[in-house]
Amino acid sequence: MEQVSATRRAVLGGAAAIAAAGVAGRAEAQGVVGINIIDAAGNLALTRAGFDAFAKANPTRVGRMSYTSSTAPEIPGKLRAQQDAGKVDIDLILGGNDVLAAGIELKLWEPLFPAHAAKLPDLKTLSPMATKLQTAAEGQALVVAVCPGGPILEYMPDLVKAPPGTAEELLTWCKQNPKKFMYARPANSGPGRAFMMGLPYLLGDSNPKDPKEGWAKTWAYLEEMSKYLEYYPTGTGAVMKEFGEGTRSMIASHVGWDINPRVLGVVPKEAMISTMKGFHWIGDSHFMCVPKGLTPEKLALVLEMVSFMMLPQQQAYTYDKGYFYPGPAVAGVTLAMATKESQDAIGEFGRDIYAKLIAENPIELPLDSAGLVYAFRRWDEQVGAKVGK
Repeated sequence: MEQVSATRRAVLGGAAAIAAAGVAGRAEAQGVVGINIIDAAGNLALTRAGFDAFAKANPTRVGRMSYTSSTAPEIPGKLRAQQDAGKVDIDLILGGNDVLAAGIELKLWEPLFPAHAAKLPDLKTLSPMATKLQTAAEGQALVVAVCPGGPILEYMPDLVKAPPGTAEELLTWCKQNPKKFMYARPANSGPGRAFMMGLPYLLGDSNPKDPKEGWAKTWAYLEEMSKYLEYYPTGTGAVMKEFGEGTRSMIASHVGWDINPRVLGVVPKEAMISTMKGFHWIGDSHFMCVPKGLTPEKLALVLEMVSFMMLPQQQAYTYDKGYFYPGPAVAGVTLAMATKESQDAIGEFGRDIYAKLIAENPIELPLDSAGLVYAFRRWDEQVGAKVGK
């Protein structure tokens, strides 16, 4: 599991490449092919051990495994260019709702259900949380890891004596403590996305599922908040780094990004979390997305690999060090099945309060693909472009 830890540290440090292994889409020997996986969600921290296990179990079919990281906004253009050229060398993309939604809108994904259902696990094996979050895929992908998400506030108790109890109190706090609150651009940040999508519930907006017509209070709130923030990082790792260094006193966070950075020492262990009145979870999930354009032979192999990743032994790896807690998308995969390293990390840095918060607060689906794409675009134009102005 050390390589998994190193991967996570690389994500938090802003590293662009997880591993350099060249283009894996070409045949390396007769009957043996490489597999090229691009990670747009930091998901390899949870799944790389499983993908490596698939390659090891199929030495006569799988050659070089190439792992590369990318930001979610970079994926659609790159993949579409390859598809237009009829030369796709990306075999699998690991992404959150951001890259999933963009790919659905642009019709980049190989439809998995029902077209390939016979070659994939029965969706009835998913946990209740994963079953709900899988619906966001619209049949275009398969959920591989789940987390209740956010939005939660994470703060340093020596700097924030009384965390805001409402969204209005948070805005007042930001006015009184300029540049001390931070969240990342939602189009490339799970916590940033959860904060944006969670505000309509916190503010009592007219329709939390309709960012175009139902978020009047939310858009006004986010635009006003921009006046008191210094800037929006392009990813969550930078937020955690500045929070850990003390540059920011409070941030928008979510369960995995609370636990894992404290495990890794990026954020002090004593950091605390809280929720605000009207809180609803915005569920977070990572998906395995198969691009259109693979050869029939490569597609068959990739679908087999996708199925392999849903086996309990591979799912148990997704507990990792709390990065996407709990992690497993398949029902019945317990922490006791995870590595001792995972059990120790979550035992020390997990929070008992999460079980209560999950039980007592509804978990909402993220916006559908069209709504999410619209919200990202409007946030960039109306909010992100006006920070500090």
